[in-house]
Amino acid sequence: MFEIGKSLREARARRSIEFAQAEQVTKIRGKYLRALEDEQFDVLPSQTYVKGFLRTYADYLGLDGQLYVDEYNSRFIAVDDPDFRPRRSAARPQDRNRRLETNVVLIALAAIAIVTIVVITAWNSSSNSPKAPAKKAQVAVTKTAKVPVPTLLFSAVGGSSYAAIHRGGPAGPIIFEGTLTRGHSERFTGKSFWFTVSTPGNLQIKVRGKTIQLDGSKPSNITVTPTTWHAD
Repeated sequence: MFEIGKSLREARARRSIEFAQAEQVTKIRGKYLRALEDEQFDVLPSQTYVKGFLRTYADYLGLDGQLYVDEYNSRFIAVDDPDFRPRRSAARPQDRNRRLETNVVLIALAAIAIVTIVVITAWNSSSNSPKAPAKKAQVAVTKTAKVPVPTLLFSAVGGSSYAAIHRGGPAGPIIFEGTLTRGHSERFTGKSFWFTVSTPGNLQIKVRGKTIQLDGSKPSNITVTPTTWHAD
């Protein structure tokens, strides 16, 4: 166990960083940064913001942001609290992207193998009955080619921002929670989403091919459906 606020304050002092400089880089208001160092967590809008700002600020100071979130959870959130969430995987966004690329390649190879088998089978069958087998092969190829289209593309284009994304609405299950760095994207499928972000202006969303640039530097809650979106 360690003192969250004292540790953050000492790390900032070692690097000779003023609150104004930290606020400009992290896009977190100075009064919230002071509240984190003073452990006055009730000053922040909600526990979700506390964890998001805590992770972003600690990472900015060169510390392990997840370690500070875990310490906050262990000290200030009961296990049976509905806002308690277990620690997410420590895998970096680059690692997740590499795994996603690997899965896409494997799926593509499997699809090619299936198509090849269908074509060979149809060709062998055509020597005896050229019409009927050809139609069956064509139907099989059409079914294999169908690929689900993601509903939501969530990208960090202007800088880093903390985000917590729920499926369906505020009470829905969390499908992503963490800090998106510039250039990092996440894809999700579903009918609707609700998410809270620390710096909306750094993010961009794309719903069914339509790009929406978010505005603002203050934390906000946003609802996205297949046809529209609005900020609370």
